[in-house]
Amino acid sequence: MNKQSKVSGRKVLNGIISIIFLLVIVSCHPRPEKVLIPKPADFRFEEQEIQQIQQGYKDGKFTIKEVVQAYLDRIEAIDKNGPQLHSIIQINPDAIQIAEELDREMKAGKIRSQLHGIPVVLKDNIDTHDKMATTAGSRALKNSYPLKDSFISERLKAAGAIIIGKANLSEWANFRGQLSTSGWSGFGGQTRNPYDLSRNPCGSSSGSAVAVAANLTMIAIGTETDGSIVCPSQTNGIVGIKPTVGLISRSGVIPISFTQDTPGPMARTLRDAAICLGLLVGIDSADQKTLASKGKYYSDYAQFLKEVGLKGKRIGLYKAPFGVNFKVDTLMQQAVNTMKGLGAVIIEIDNIYDRKVDKYSFEIMLYEYKDGLNKYFQSLGFGAPIKSLEELIAFNLTDSLELKYFNQSYLVMAQKKANLSSPEYQKTLAQMLKGSRDDGIDRVMNEHNLDAIIAPSGAPAWETDLINGDSYQLGSSSAAAQAGYPNITIPMGFIDDLPVGISFFGRAWTEPLLLEISYAYESATKHRKAPLFHH
Repeated sequence: MNKQSKVSGRKVLNGIISIIFLLVIVSCHPRPEKVLIPKPADFRFEEQEIQQIQQGYKDGKFTIKEVVQAYLDRIEAIDKNGPQLHSIIQINPDAIQIAEELDREMKAGKIRSQLHGIPVVLKDNIDTHDKMATTAGSRALKNSYPLKDSFISERLKAAGAIIIGKANLSEWANFRGQLSTSGWSGFGGQTRNPYDLSRNPCGSSSGSAVAVAANLTMIAIGTETDGSIVCPSQTNGIVGIKPTVGLISRSGVIPISFTQDTPGPMARTLRDAAICLGLLVGIDSADQKTLASKGKYYSDYAQFLKEVGLKGKRIGLYKAPFGVNFKVDTLMQQAVNTMKGLGAVIIEIDNIYDRKVDKYSFEIMLYEYKDGLNKYFQSLGFGAPIKSLEELIAFNLTDSLELKYFNQSYLVMAQKKANLSSPEYQKTLAQMLKGSRDDGIDRVMNEHNLDAIIAPSGAPAWETDLINGDSYQLGSSSAAAQAGYPNITIPMGFIDDLPVGISFFGRAWTEPLLLEISYAYESATKHRKAPLFHH
């Protein structure tokens, strides 16, 4: 999940800070008309978990082909027709053929992993080397076919997962321009929140979250720079894991920030997300950030899921997001009381980091965006539809839709930046990392001897508004995002039938500890419930 502004003097800083809190969590469209909704109960695999599907395969109750076909039919009924969620931007035309091959393997006794035969959707900024383009939601890349799989796609395919489609997103992961609306892309239109079709799904991993929430897939992979997994997960009532930067390779992922970007799994339960996480990690020579994960990753993260995981834990309660929405505050206090009842010690924390770090982060993103996008375009080879950031800016100026609702100011700002050898970039990067790590999360956790920090992930979904853009209210993603540290969001409850989440974050590489703690909370509360597509 996910920021913007440009004024003068103090207004500039305040604007930039508000942007960084919004980064990659925002996109657009008019209110949907009332529609007839298929009953969720009609779907055979409603709210099914990975272990249940695997048991069904084992018992011969259904085949992989039957499961995949059911999900494809569900997408047709719910996403394209019915409520028209617009969460799926492309369908894999080979999905059934792949399912048949995996059925043959399973019949022969070969089961690749726990994801064998499990439908998965990828955010459409993640490369797949198949018949699907990788678009970032942009009309400029509607015919862009990468020359090879991303590291993530390779891992999923090797594990036997079936990539049934690509998910819509806030275009360019919501780092294109001002007054953007989360979930909107020129290529895919406006993604809608399945709990209330007039409301926003948040972003930028909008389609990934909606597809999981609406039972259009079992697992989705999103990406985050700041809030782009956390915000859409919480707004759509699902689990999202934003791992330590470097735990999962970014090679083959359209970038924003080399320092902050990371993919992560999104699911209806923490167990499913943890299972997926273990199959995505590993060293990748094409992404030097992953070198730091050596000896710090696990192939099985489900082993850390413990119902007694809160007992004796020291948890920091981050108070900065409080006082904005009393309804969210009430849910958060209930969550705190639950954790105390499960044996946790709660320590209130007023602040984690100096807000100047937000400004540093925004500058770093601009520098790294230019560098990363140009390198990505070069990776597409001679036939690439766009070959540079400069060409992308020019394309948008001539397209009839791309700049209809919001501008491309961040692309223009990035284009003006120097390269990464710039002394200004190096200084700003050092300031951001020190401010977010040594003087931020690490300092606070050391001072109070904390195991984790908790905070509300956000507020209930706002109404989608193409004219004024997003009405982002509160969030807590920036502290962990800027440090490159892990963050897990879990459903915390509902406000007027709209879901709200709670975040668990902490030091680098502490995914096992955060999983233990957050699973104890999830197990004790079980707030997840399927959407009913209200309007």
